[in-house]
Amino acid sequence: MLALLWRGRRTRIALIAVLIALPVLAGGYLLLRNSSFVAVRRVQVSGVHGAEAQAIEAALVTAARHMSTLDIHAGALRAAVAPFRVVSSIRAIPSFPHGLRIEVSEQLPVAALLVNSQRTAVAADGIVLGPALLSSSLPTLTGYLEQPPGARLHSPFLLESLAVLGAAPRALARHVAKVYTSPEGLTVAMGNGLLAYFGDSTLPHAKWLSLARVLADHSSAGAAYVDVRLPARPAAGFPAGAGPASSPTGEGSPAAEATGSSESAVGALAAGLSKEGGTSTTATEPSSKGATSEEAKTTSGGTGESESASPAEAGQEAPAPGG
Repeated sequence: MLALLWRGRRTRIALIAVLIALPVLAGGYLLLRNSSFVAVRRVQVSGVHGAEAQAIEAALVTAARHMSTLDIHAGALRAAVAPFRVVSSIRAIPSFPHGLRIEVSEQLPVAALLVNSQRTAVAADGIVLGPALLSSSLPTLTGYLEQPPGARLHSPFLLESLAVLGAAPRALARHVAKVYTSPEGLTVAMGNGLLAYFGDSTLPHAKWLSLARVLADHSSAGAAYVDVRLPARPAAGFPAGAGPASSPTGEGSPAAEATGSSESAVGALAAGLSKEGGTSTTATEPSSKGATSEEAKTTSGGTGESESASPAEAGQEAPAPGG
């Protein structure tokens, strides 16, 4: 084929011109991509939060300023944020001639792991983030083996607990004190004493949504625990001598409990949900319609009404509204 093309005079001239032009063009491109004409000058960083946000952004901007929009070094950007364990991945999108947008994905801490009196922050996927990211608002998980920052936990209980905490809506997550196992399975203890029985880590978004709806209903005021092991059939349990509130206003309402009484473990949480919109359904949380039968089939941990003889269940128990 080449022999046939080479026989024509014009074809030979064209082929020679192409062979000469290719190195010239390649050399020109190499010069251009490292020239000031395409140097990165504007860097936009998104997706960073928390105490290390400014440091992460500064590290990425500094690294990006040594690049051009025609020669982005993803490895150099990753190396720049390697000391920040909260960063899980980055994505660089150049904008010719001088712009660069960097999208950061983070693995924020959801719990404080306590091992031998030492505390360290842990992400929802089980990655140990180190003590630098600890805060007083993180719930506590108890472990038995110390892990260095960057390592991944392997305990099934810890991984299930972290999966549940990672799915918690903000309005409820800030109230969680600790997670532990009980006869009812995975149990979430709120800071004011309310217990939430999750059973296991299946359908965590649906269970949190079910819990949020129960807490936002006035009839849950005074409850000692809420059982969401079957998110389609939540049940609220009340201490002996107490029962569901009968009216949305007055002493039994969440607002009244939040402001004037310490007896209800639900009131303050419900008031916080109302302020922050914690009861709304998000794109990641299944709605109550069309999913109830499937959730009831796939959620383990027994029925919606717990029958184990825990202290919280010594009193009355009532299915939550809409259960």
